[in-house]
Amino acid sequence: MSAASALAVTALPAAYAAPSATVVISEVYGGGGNSGATLTQDFVELANAGSEVFDLSGYSVQYLPGSASASSQWQVTALGGALAAGNRYLVGEGTGTGGTTALPTPDASGSIAMSATTGTIALVSGTTALTCKTAADCTADSRVVDIVGYGTAVVREGSGPATGASNTASVARADSLADTDDNATDLAAATPSPVNSAGQSPDPGDGSGGGGGGSTDPGTVRVHDIQGTTRLSPYAGKAVTRVPGIVTGVRTSGSKGFWIQDPQADSDPATSEGVFVYTGSAAPAVAVGDSVLVTGKVSEYYPASGQQSLTEITGPVTTVLSSGNELPAPVTLDATSVPDAYAPTADGGSIESLTLQPTTYALDFYESLEGMRTTFSDARVVGATDAYDELWVTVKPDEHPTKRGGTLYSSYAGQNTGRVEVMSLDKTTDFPTADVGDKLAGVTTGPLDYSTYGGYNVQATQLGVLAGKGLKQEITRRQKGDELAVATYNVENLDPSDDQTKFDRLAKGVAVNLSSPDVVALEEIQDDTGATDDGTVTAEGTLKKFTDAIVAAGGPRYSWRYVSPSNNQDGGEPGGNIRQVFLFNPKRVSFVDRAGGDATTATTVVKTRKGATLTYSPGRINPTSTAWDSSRKPLVGEFVFHGESIFVIANHFNSKGGDQSLHSRYQPPTRSSETQRALQAAEVNTFVKSLLTADKNAKAVVLGDLNDYEFSDTVTTLTSGGVLKDLVTTLPVAERYTYVYDGNSQTLDHTLTTPAVTHFDYDVVHINAEFADQASDHDPQIVRIDVNRCR
Repeated sequence: MSAASALAVTALPAAYAAPSATVVISEVYGGGGNSGATLTQDFVELANAGSEVFDLSGYSVQYLPGSASASSQWQVTALGGALAAGNRYLVGEGTGTGGTTALPTPDASGSIAMSATTGTIALVSGTTALTCKTAADCTADSRVVDIVGYGTAVVREGSGPATGASNTASVARADSLADTDDNATDLAAATPSPVNSAGQSPDPGDGSGGGGGGSTDPGTVRVHDIQGTTRLSPYAGKAVTRVPGIVTGVRTSGSKGFWIQDPQADSDPATSEGVFVYTGSAAPAVAVGDSVLVTGKVSEYYPASGQQSLTEITGPVTTVLSSGNELPAPVTLDATSVPDAYAPTADGGSIESLTLQPTTYALDFYESLEGMRTTFSDARVVGATDAYDELWVTVKPDEHPTKRGGTLYSSYAGQNTGRVEVMSLDKTTDFPTADVGDKLAGVTTGPLDYSTYGGYNVQATQLGVLAGKGLKQEITRRQKGDELAVATYNVENLDPSDDQTKFDRLAKGVAVNLSSPDVVALEEIQDDTGATDDGTVTAEGTLKKFTDAIVAAGGPRYSWRYVSPSNNQDGGEPGGNIRQVFLFNPKRVSFVDRAGGDATTATTVVKTRKGATLTYSPGRINPTSTAWDSSRKPLVGEFVFHGESIFVIANHFNSKGGDQSLHSRYQPPTRSSETQRALQAAEVNTFVKSLLTADKNAKAVVLGDLNDYEFSDTVTTLTSGGVLKDLVTTLPVAERYTYVYDGNSQTLDHTLTTPAVTHFDYDVVHINAEFADQASDHDPQIVRIDVNRCR
């Protein structure tokens, strides 16, 4: 055959398109709810004539009136899920007032009032409405997969529309699903017989129930095939058919769906037997113990940038085979099963493609159980219950315990592998309000999940009983007459609009738990209008309300000093203009005022015959340096106590925002925020060096929320040259923490002193971080300096 002959044979008239190779429109009915109709609702049925699962995500069925006038518009119903080979897919449309029988549960729903006698249905790749109004234009549109015109429809395939549609008759393809792209030939009038993807047909109302023709034989792909031996599924992006499993957990809020687990496990410990089936906004129509077959598309869901992914089956079509089945036995999480090494390394790259080593690395162990039932017993709480009804436990009770029951994070190499987050799938029972050191007594069991915050977590279907330890807030001793007490406290975005209760609780922390220090360096004091971005930068109202509350709590009448920031230049909540503030008790200590300091003017050190002084007090350290871009500038003040000058530098370094998490897919994780904190630490270090150059015996206290650990490069830079000592390192190791995050007790807040401060008593006062009920998320700390002995 010549090339010309081949072209002549394959060319089709304008009203024809290439026959649909897979999914076709198998039946159309627009008489639902009309006079004489049995069914109450219009419908469109699709059928998969191919041999592979067809993903309908992003597809739509669209309807056009038969006349296709200039004013006619295509109406759209979006589809979703997957259609198994040989199965049907039901789209419910408009409902009338007549009829007696409902459709079986539709796989997708719209509200289009279709004509019973004439119209056009198109299956479209996309959800944007078509604009074509002629058969030639519509069949030529590359987005159109199939078209059925019926009655007298202008838009149709082939020689003419299908005929015979009425209030009591649909147009339907033969069982062969033949598609020659000629509606008049391929479809004929028939009794409406809708079938959904579960194989269900309408219930005739005689007690027999609806029938079903869907296959109940498992497909060839099992859950462990989907999960594979790495973090990424070899089936990602592919459709899978009739995957068998037992439902082990159902989530009816938030990210809805359910977990299935294959009771017939393979022999490879790296392949999980469980997987999450994501149902989107639809409530799962299954129950724990159901034996099911799931058809859908495998997806790797990334909850946040840099995180690991969660393998899911999306757009599911689920067939329930039986109910009340025994659940697969859970895997025990304990000190024996969880490895001590935390994660494999890829030199900062992704570990996703590495074969899991579940007996070597904790992250690999948890990943190998993703979606599977897990269990632990009598676990100590190491992260208090939060506002989202989540808490942290350790399944390794001897791993880096703190003095008060937490788990200490003391080095980048010393990860706490036994930490596990716990949530509850039972929303009918109150979640326990737990503090650090409490215990979840008895057995906790549930599927192992992965989420944005915290990583691996047990979605408890059975939750242990809270056994409280009765953790108490600490109260530090009061300073002696010749001791200058200097404290730091991050009060978490305090502004006048906060409830009086918050002010009172924070004030009690100062007056009672800190025993009324002489100087308090506060972080996160917002301006007088809080987060309202109206240009206000003063904080007089905030501080008046706070200091009044301190007096009411039994504390002294504090005075204050601060430098107002430029509007929206210091980071934090937009409009809030957080800053550091000095509170001081004027009956115990004097503040040396030297006017002139402002948001952009730097204070410097001046050498005098009597020692070092500041050009401005209060003042800021090099505030125009790029080190402080969108970040809080250090506040410097000069105080006098018992005739001795004391310099205090209050800090709130750049946050850890943007860092990759400990459980990131990139290992070791990148701590990108450290770059700016290193620059900030260098600025403060340079300033302290200038102070010591002017007076080698200068007494200075550098303190605040540094947003970094005692073993970090930030603190190493800050203390460079031996100009400062980080006092947290003088505490016993098990007491070195000021903050609890993801079950890790860690140090973010610091107090450092110059070499001349030789006699001191330092204390971290634990009143917030370990408790479910917090006034702030940080614990304050205090140093009492024996000034006379430091002369």
